[in-house]
Amino acid sequence: MTIHREGYKTIFIVFLFVAVVLLTLNHIFPDQTWVHVFLYMLGLWFFLMIVRFFRSPKRGVNGGPNVIISPADGKVVVIERTIEPELFKEERIQVSIFMSATDVHVNWFPVSGDITYYHYHPGKHMVAFNPKASLENERTTTVIKTEDGREILIRQIAGALARRVKCYPVVGEPVVQGDELGFIKFGSRVDLLLPVDTKINIRIGQKVIGKQTIIGHFS
Repeated sequence: MTIHREGYKTIFIVFLFVAVVLLTLNHIFPDQTWVHVFLYMLGLWFFLMIVRFFRSPKRGVNGGPNVIISPADGKVVVIERTIEPELFKEERIQVSIFMSATDVHVNWFPVSGDITYYHYHPGKHMVAFNPKASLENERTTTVIKTEDGREILIRQIAGALARRVKCYPVVGEPVVQGDELGFIKFGSRVDLLLPVDTKINIRIGQKVIGKQTIIGHFS
């Protein structure tokens, strides 16, 4: 387990903020009381929660050529057929994974292939489980084309708390299943838009683990 590079600046700022608040408190009220102890513990807890949020686990990949692995840790909130409006404009199976503030927020590639499309959309910050979030929130859209020609769309969606979506792939470059796709700061969601003949292995409400849980198989 390491700290993700996206967290370095935030962790440093939070550390300075907590330190300044506690030092100011001690300067104004030098006599130590139980209130001081409580605030010390609260400040330490808050700092450790921020550090924990930016954790980046080291995991093996439970995948394969016809396997679609989970791109994120979280809870499955949507499995349905839908018309994808941005690029394909045809029916796809949508799988949506909601990441709470306590989940790992690193995102990974669910399959290997080449990046054929990428677009960043500025937008709103509604709660990530709102159905409108897929089309109205800040988000990125990335499409991977596998070796046998199948295309998977991955959409990173910022939530009510999230204020920054980071996505690293470049159009035209090859990517490997399980490598890092990006990072979303605080509560958010990842959508997968899969071919309609994909065999889905998960269910609504299931807790999934990035790189480990098998979302489905290509037919």
